[in-house]
Amino acid sequence: MAISVAMVKELREATGAGVLDCKRALQEADGVLDKAVEILQKQGLAAARKRLGREAREGLIEAYVHTGNRIGALAELNCETDFVARTPEFRQLARDLAMQVVGYGAKYISREDVPSEVLEREWTIYRAQAEREGKPPHVIERIVEGRLSKFYEEVCLLAQPFIRDGDVKVGDVIAQKIATMGENIVVKRFARYELGEE
Repeated sequence: MAISVAMVKELREATGAGVLDCKRALQEADGVLDKAVEILQKQGLAAARKRLGREAREGLIEAYVHTGNRIGALAELNCETDFVARTPEFRQLARDLAMQVVGYGAKYISREDVPSEVLEREWTIYRAQAEREGKPPHVIERIVEGRLSKFYEEVCLLAQPFIRDGDVKVGDVIAQKIATMGENIVVKRFARYELGEE
């Protein structure tokens, strides 16, 4: 099937991918736009995984203060170049993350950042709860793992449902941005402030 310039342009506008990538994806998908989008997404996410190891030293710090000025957050989001850091899409992502910190009250960036003593305490509590509920020993471990998973969703920013789309995790949103922007993106740190809180 012949791929027209209009088809390439439409796919490029929908995905932000390069012209040649769009043309190749459309050829592979026999001109079917939805299939071409899927092909580009798979390629982009695979490329995003490769970029995860690259150093991200540029970026910005975004502030968000909720209506009423009682809760606010600062979030540092890093990327590889200042060019990407100045794009509206990157700035919006940083703002969304600061808003996420205010709305969902994350304490850690990822599961790996949760201190071992906190995990041990939670594990002990969940195990004791399951035993008090009279659950059989072979089921207790699965129950504890499930409750720990829920705990991660509550306290780890990357494991939380994204504030703008609850069906997607924050970590997945960042992976999608890495794929479309072509650079590694890292949440470096964040701080949440609530009036009267120590």
